[in-house]
Amino acid sequence: MTPSDSLPDELDVMAVGAHPDDVEVAVGGTLATLVKQGYRVGIVDLTDGEPTPGSPGPEHRLEEARRAAEILGVHMRITLDLPNRKLFDTFEARVALAKLFRRYRPKIVLGIADKTPLASPDHWQAMQITDAAVFYSRLTKWDGEFDGLPVHTIRQLLWYPLGFGSLPPHDAAGTMIVDISDSLETKLEAVRAYQSQFPNQKKRIFGLMESHARVLGLSSGFAAGEMLIAPKPVVVKDLVQTFAGPELPRTNLDPSSQAAGP
Repeated sequence: MTPSDSLPDELDVMAVGAHPDDVEVAVGGTLATLVKQGYRVGIVDLTDGEPTPGSPGPEHRLEEARRAAEILGVHMRITLDLPNRKLFDTFEARVALAKLFRRYRPKIVLGIADKTPLASPDHWQAMQITDAAVFYSRLTKWDGEFDGLPVHTIRQLLWYPLGFGSLPPHDAAGTMIVDISDSLETKLEAVRAYQSQFPNQKKRIFGLMESHARVLGLSSGFAAGEMLIAPKPVVVKDLVQTFAGPELPRTNLDPSSQAAGP
């Protein structure tokens, strides 16, 4: 049996974070919405987030992550054994993540967008690891480094901002807002699963997350949103359907079907 014979079902979207809770805080609503739309979604945490203040230990944090994934409804969650607080963009880290890309074959990967000033430097390292792993996933003639897993080309890499005080401007090239109006409460519930990270004395974070989602959504015409950034401008093939909505009926352009004028 070859590695490709025992591969799991492929994913539509895989989101990568440095620690458990990164993905939920930034794009939990997006992932919950994708699940509701019928897509297969997965999460990869590069570290287990330990040690960390407020957590009794790794097993407790992993159980919080499991519960959060259950709330979002995602189809898989894997925690790599890379070191928290000492996460660096190394060859070994790139390969470890690229192996998961090759195994689960996501069409789209979501990764951290940038540095998070005054927060963990692991976030910036995670961005670089993710970007490199997307590239490594499609490289041929490298079977020995990837346990014989078949190459896989990821169709799109999208970045998510993490850290509400360092968001890029709305008019950055490739910026888009995902409508999470029906999934905002699910997102907040998933973040609440991390009781060790967000105890009562930090409950202001939930008001901050909700307010931020409301601002992004209302500025785009719906109740709540989350920001994603594409590496290059997003292509629009049908201007009317994209900006006027699929419910808008098309005008019949067949002259023979038009009523005769006076």
